[in-house]
Amino acid sequence: MRVNAMSRHILNTGQKNCYNEEGARIPCSGSGQDAEFSSGEPWPHPRFIRNDTIVHDQLTGLTWSRDGNPGQFPCTWPEALAAIRQLNRDGYCGFQDWRLPNRRELRSLMDYQTRKPSLPVGHPFTNVFIHWYWTSTTAAIHPGYAWYVHLEGARMFYGNKTQEALFWPVRGTGNGILATTGQLLCFDESGTTIDCPDSGQDGELRAGTPWPSPRFSIIDDNMVLDRMTGLTWHRHGGLPAGKMTWQQALQKTRRLNADEPRHGWRLPTINELESLVDAAFCSPALPKDHPFLNLREGYWSSTTSFFETDWAWVLYLDKGACGVGYKPDPTFWVWPVRDCQHSG
Repeated sequence: MRVNAMSRHILNTGQKNCYNEEGARIPCSGSGQDAEFSSGEPWPHPRFIRNDTIVHDQLTGLTWSRDGNPGQFPCTWPEALAAIRQLNRDGYCGFQDWRLPNRRELRSLMDYQTRKPSLPVGHPFTNVFIHWYWTSTTAAIHPGYAWYVHLEGARMFYGNKTQEALFWPVRGTGNGILATTGQLLCFDESGTTIDCPDSGQDGELRAGTPWPSPRFSIIDDNMVLDRMTGLTWHRHGGLPAGKMTWQQALQKTRRLNADEPRHGWRLPTINELESLVDAAFCSPALPKDHPFLNLREGYWSSTTSFFETDWAWVLYLDKGACGVGYKPDPTFWVWPVRDCQHSG
């Protein structure tokens, strides 16, 4: 049941099945899980168009190198940025406008119903490795670190810029579905702010659709409309019930609807949670002028981890990271969301 047709700048996760706390597959109807609602921008079929050495993603409008590891060997973050500049000098695949993808661009390739690699089934890429891949986005919580994504299961965290990871070039302006990350500054490997021109970093390129200003509007005191995505969030980013297991989080959200049927609350997908992140900030990793109250460190999503289905995806709000939590443990909070058709 797809209910989020009007939301903007959020991709469907690709999750098609529902799972209980033990990781067993269950019917989706009435579960409140990601795959029941299938929210976000649906994927086109076919999603990818291959043209010899490049692949065009019809979902985002971005073009990727077909080779998922043109650098051949892991390298540091500065080396990855330098390697992209060399690819442009060499006219790699016939183009000179390659860049290191920002965190939202790299995450856009992830399919949350696959693993090893966490890419859509039938993808046309070659030379893909189960490894960390650099993004061009610095981690605000530690500017000497940059965000990277692991293709084993799609986890996104930050690594020291002097560590080694792979890189995957992207080009194109996209089709407007992906929003900017919010990062405005550039940093060297020590975390020192530097001038952005010719750095190739997220803070220079700011790829994606700019955010509206103001981005958030308060509705009825307890709700906040995100004008970028069209989603409405509970203003209190942590319900009074405290930390919960994943199943309790789903149940708590359903009980909100029993008390207030007009609201249509549900547990957000991991992509919906991540859409709130402003990569320029940490603790919390939200836009500076956000109107939310009672924010907590981590929030359950409705998206199961396909790598281990007794785990579910979590947004670590202090950091802006997308990780996982063990479903039976009461370790994270609930932040309900509702779809735009309920926002009137």
